[in-house]
Amino acid sequence: MKKPFRYQETGEYFAQIAHPIEELGAGELAELGARKVTPLYRGIRFEADAEALYAITYGTRLCSRVLVPLIRFECHSDRYLYKTASDIDWSVFLNPDDTFAITSTVTQSIIRHSKYAALKLKDAIVDFFREQTGRRPSVDRHEPDVLFHLHLQNNRATISLDAAGGSLHRRGYRTASVEAPMQETVAAAIVRMSGWEGERELYDPMCGSGTILAEALMHVCRIPAAYLRSSFGFERLPDFDPDLWSRLRKHMNSGIRQVPESGSISGSDIEANAIKAAAANLAMLPSGKSVPFARKDVFRLEGLTDAVIITNPPYGLRIGRRDQIEGFYRHLGDFLKQKCRGSQAYIYAGKREMLKHIGLRTTWKKPLVSGSLDGRLAKYELY
Repeated sequence: MKKPFRYQETGEYFAQIAHPIEELGAGELAELGARKVTPLYRGIRFEADAEALYAITYGTRLCSRVLVPLIRFECHSDRYLYKTASDIDWSVFLNPDDTFAITSTVTQSIIRHSKYAALKLKDAIVDFFREQTGRRPSVDRHEPDVLFHLHLQNNRATISLDAAGGSLHRRGYRTASVEAPMQETVAAAIVRMSGWEGERELYDPMCGSGTILAEALMHVCRIPAAYLRSSFGFERLPDFDPDLWSRLRKHMNSGIRQVPESGSISGSDIEANAIKAAAANLAMLPSGKSVPFARKDVFRLEGLTDAVIITNPPYGLRIGRRDQIEGFYRHLGDFLKQKCRGSQAYIYAGKREMLKHIGLRTTWKKPLVSGSLDGRLAKYELY
């Protein structure tokens, strides 16, 4: 009898998530069926049965990856990494005609470089198939059939299978883009932190390629975050239950609804290419074609009263020099104060120092990292 994989013994999984929204993500995973949820730095450890694992991978809006641990072991050399990985029966997950890739992280270990660690794991997988079949699977870093993850910390290695088969921020609706688009998981976090549930109109006056609006639509219409994904890594697990997955997917999809009449979603942008991109992206989603867009300068809008405004103002070359950027934010503050009475505004600034130029008292400010940007989300009550 083959030794079970680690997840089969423990029922424990790991989700990667940006800092500092681990607690927010933990709440989301609990809603999706996770048990014993423990937020950590840039990750969440949790327990789940098969149904909850599928639901979490299909539904999480905030986590970037869900990892299924296969083996964990002490690892003090590259040779031992190779030897231990060679003992895994890789034919359970793929065959020589498949492609695969490896993501890796290495901290405080004798093996210092993540790419080198991934290379040794790749060699073990390839050599396993060469010895068994005389053939080998190919590496495809862009669209692999199977994605594995190696985590090496304090000389302790964990080899996992990526439950989605790729980063979960890639929803599949972004067919068109503009310069420096917001990451989908960040936009989803902003929508969740706003508390908006469709009770009022939501408007993004600087919508770019529409990421905030797409995430708001998916949230309020209950569209699973991975709705457009065609295949999943968990389908490669040895105990994958296709009937359970089919029933669960149909059940989660059956909850999709239209946008509530009280909570219409719309947006505008000064750039024509942004409006074109946003409309194309939203059209990929159920009800997305009903979201109206307009090419308008935010400062020429008639006003946004009794609405929820969520936006990520531009902060770089799109505006100009630093003094011009600061002036833009001051102008934005005047617009909110004078033309948006009765509304709530949630402004995300990738460069947090820009918020002080808005000149309005914040209800709260919360840290929210986007890539290399240590940004802030600020709430304004516009009485």
